[in-house]
Amino acid sequence: MRCSHVLVWVEDLHRAVRDYRHLGFEVEYATDARDARHAHVWFPHGPILELLTTPGHAGAFRWLIDLIAGRGAGRRMAGWGGNGEGFCDVAVVSSSAELDPVLRDLRRDGLAVGRSVRWVRRRPDGQRTRFQFAYPVEPRLPFLVSPYDPPQHPTVQTHRNGACGIARVRLGVAAGDEAAVTRLVDDDPTFALEPAAVTGVKAVELAGLHHELDPLLLHGAVIRRAREQSAVIAATADCSN
Repeated sequence: MRCSHVLVWVEDLHRAVRDYRHLGFEVEYATDARDARHAHVWFPHGPILELLTTPGHAGAFRWLIDLIAGRGAGRRMAGWGGNGEGFCDVAVVSSSAELDPVLRDLRRDGLAVGRSVRWVRRRPDGQRTRFQFAYPVEPRLPFLVSPYDPPQHPTVQTHRNGACGIARVRLGVAAGDEAAVTRLVDDDPTFALEPAAVTGVKAVELAGLHHELDPLLLHGAVIRRAREQSAVIAATADCSN
């Protein structure tokens, strides 16, 4: 499995979209802008950034979310905004369009995961995007998605700030979560695992970024230029293919 997207929770999605566009990113709403709760920063290949917001009363529906997506799903989704704006989750994508065989393998390895959920999203252009997702019971752990059908990565994507791909996702890993996190992220070199008090995304590093970004416009996310030369070369080569 490889990194699919890093989620940034924001209080006001429209304001966050404006701010990220001001920072030089091309940002697309996932659905019609009038009622959208997700927006994406795409790159031609590899993981992307997802801005999302959730209702203030989301916690009241934890039981319903658990019913739909399995035990632990409600706690995860209700908790996305629990620490204010910033990174709230990260997803890994399977090579398989069907998640159930992947989930069976994870359960055999002792990882508690909920059921796979089939989802359809209507884009602003009317196109339907189909995919599956599944949440580990422990909300600190990365969750799983299937590839988008049809694929959503644009053939060409130019950001005014020069960003051409995510070179590194610096993921803090708490003691006791090492085995589960390692199993989920597999050998994806995009992830840089670091000891931490709490498991979660600490920073995202972008290849090609011309300059550092104004943190006041990032809505709590730590997004910076990639400095590891090997990561920059790998991400830039991937963007150019």
